[in-house]
Amino acid sequence: MALIFNHSPSTADPALVEAVETAVNEECYDEFGIGSEGYNVIKAKIHPNQFLADILLPYNISYAEITHLAEKSKKIFDTRKLNSGKNYTLLCLNDSSQRAEFFIYEISTVEFVVYDLRDTMSVYRGSRPTETESRTASGIIYSSLYQTLVDQDLSPALAMELADIYAWSIDFYRIQKEDAFKLIYTVKKVDDEVVGIDEIQAAVFYHFNAPYYAFEFNQGDQTDYFDEEGNSLRKAFLQAPLKFSRISSGFSNRRFHPVQKRYKAHLGTDYAAPSGTPIMTVGDGIVVEAQYKQYNGNYVKVKHNSTYTTQYLHMSKIATGIKPGVRVKQGQTIGYVGSTGLATGPHVCFRFWKNGAQIDHRREKIPPSEPISPGYKEAYEIYLKEWKAKLDSIQLPQGKSELATI
Repeated sequence: MALIFNHSPSTADPALVEAVETAVNEECYDEFGIGSEGYNVIKAKIHPNQFLADILLPYNISYAEITHLAEKSKKIFDTRKLNSGKNYTLLCLNDSSQRAEFFIYEISTVEFVVYDLRDTMSVYRGSRPTETESRTASGIIYSSLYQTLVDQDLSPALAMELADIYAWSIDFYRIQKEDAFKLIYTVKKVDDEVVGIDEIQAAVFYHFNAPYYAFEFNQGDQTDYFDEEGNSLRKAFLQAPLKFSRISSGFSNRRFHPVQKRYKAHLGTDYAAPSGTPIMTVGDGIVVEAQYKQYNGNYVKVKHNSTYTTQYLHMSKIATGIKPGVRVKQGQTIGYVGSTGLATGPHVCFRFWKNGAQIDHRREKIPPSEPISPGYKEAYEIYLKEWKAKLDSIQLPQGKSELATI
């Protein structure tokens, strides 16, 4: 049974309900879509370590009713997750009983849960009506993208949105001083109060003074971001780092090691191929390691974006020019198959990281990277012309507008 109370007041105790407002409402209380003529409306916040029973017992809801309500609520909202500081509302009868007939818990500014405490008792989720408003923003980065947004009273959430859009083309951990951006985006509002970012409709990010455009476009069955050439900003990985190979050993948490003669995790996929076979990077990125180690042999590690990193072990040699800091393109040769380090024969051990954890890349669902389809190309060109003109017309702060455009 869910824990729903920690003590048992028997009568209404005003100290337990630090009411922000108590009023007799003679009209419909429309905020939560409940007709509530004649109710006392009590608005308050959840206290630390306050449980559902602490709130409802003083308003003549019994333990048995609260237990029943908590059970009915499990699939909709767990009553044990009432968070301190969150708003709630009680609609109580305007008579001597002061019995609560509705308890409304606000999960967020938009979402809420309604507990109907009348005869049959029911629980359901609701949401306030929202509207969207289009806005523009621009900035020049001198310390960090986050700080640039904060300095302009812009939502830091925009940084996360941008990082997601540009995850495959810009490493946001390597932003340069005087990189810049322009945005057209929409915010979500409730009663004229901004409650969150809705979406970024168009953006241009200047990285090393080169413009990276992104335009949101719907092709009927999916919405994605595309550049000024109609190519998706998302780039899929190659399925394997070798053109012709076979899997000699898969990803496993417990594999018998052929050299060490013991069971241990094998957090990669081995592709067997003749010595000297070119090894390709599976995606665009920056080389972060290219060296020899006792067990890895000659190896290269490539960071693709803030989410994905790959590594290629046991090379006979590393390709000329491949060293830390070098930017590589998908399909580029970064080394050659060998058996250096802890290896019994020529192969490449391919390792794949997502958010710092090694995973089986064959089970990972990589985002699609299809360009604008032929059937939508004309519509996209019209869309592109309109939104690119809007972006280019936005001025950067301090009148700096000499950055390149395409």
